[in-house]
Amino acid sequence: MAGRAPRGRITLDDVAARAGVSKGTVSKTLNGRSDVAADTRSRVEALLVQHGYRRRVASRPSSRLVELVFHELQSAWSIVIIRGVEDVIASEGMSVSLTVSGSRHAPADDWLEAVIQRSPVGVILVFSEMPTHMRAALQTRGIPFVIIDPAGDPPENDPSVASANWSGGLAATRHLISLGHERIAAITGPDDMMCSHARLDGYRSAMTAAGLPIREEWVRFGNFLTDGGARHATELLALDPEQRPTAIFAGSDLQALGVYDVARQRGLRIPDDLSVVGYDDIPLSEWVSPRMTTVLQPLEEMGREAARLIARLADGPIVPTPRIELATRLLVRESTAPPAAR
Repeated sequence: MAGRAPRGRITLDDVAARAGVSKGTVSKTLNGRSDVAADTRSRVEALLVQHGYRRRVASRPSSRLVELVFHELQSAWSIVIIRGVEDVIASEGMSVSLTVSGSRHAPADDWLEAVIQRSPVGVILVFSEMPTHMRAALQTRGIPFVIIDPAGDPPENDPSVASANWSGGLAATRHLISLGHERIAAITGPDDMMCSHARLDGYRSAMTAAGLPIREEWVRFGNFLTDGGARHATELLALDPEQRPTAIFAGSDLQALGVYDVARQRGLRIPDDLSVVGYDDIPLSEWVSPRMTTVLQPLEEMGREAARLIARLADGPIVPTPRIELATRLLVRESTAPPAAR
């Protein structure tokens, strides 16, 4: 059946009449066409969801696709997530389709029309959110989605997989404090991402619990990329030697690599003159010199869990909606040491 309302079947004619539009407009909305006004599309989608409409879906071919959506591909950590997703999806007899679209807040609008045409078994979004109209459009077509490490705080009915970012920031900072550091800076991610604030809150909690001052000029919002770490490290390490930090929690391994580069340019030795902690445990963190102390974020397992959820959601809704948070773990290597005697 096409779909059922709580008190009986609803037709496209019914939806059109209640929305005050033509049946053709309802059909265009269902097909994800971009030539429908945003307010009209939202009104139609809301009615479809309200009345439990589900479009009749033809049987899918055996080589089913799961769409994995990034807003940008950073090979250092993207490949780890892709590997985890592919591992599970292959075991389910499906394939992965990779898409790059939009920003960390949502895929681009033209993605919605295209994904409706592709009609994947499910969608996995990385570092993103799901806007209301996109959520409704996927829901009425029976296309489930899961978000890996949401940019914001998703609604309760949005399945998601994340990691314990606050605990990771806490562990990184406590490690530096245990070595004797008191002047510790933090370079977290973008200001508009939930995980950035969670890692920073862990840093603040550890500093406060130890009775150490938090100087606001030592707290920086970066971009999780190498240039973000380098930009802020350039300013932090230009401070007077008695005022600059003796340790930096970089918030991501890529940002930590930027800190490494600036420290070398200034003639500072890691960890003799500056201790550095990264976050993610990308493969490169073990290949740099000195090997990087970092917080292991289980990126590959996050990909696997998201893929497992999609496979389950493809068979029907899961109640309550899964919200999975995986543990992080500090990996102590060679980029941290007690501060040099002053």
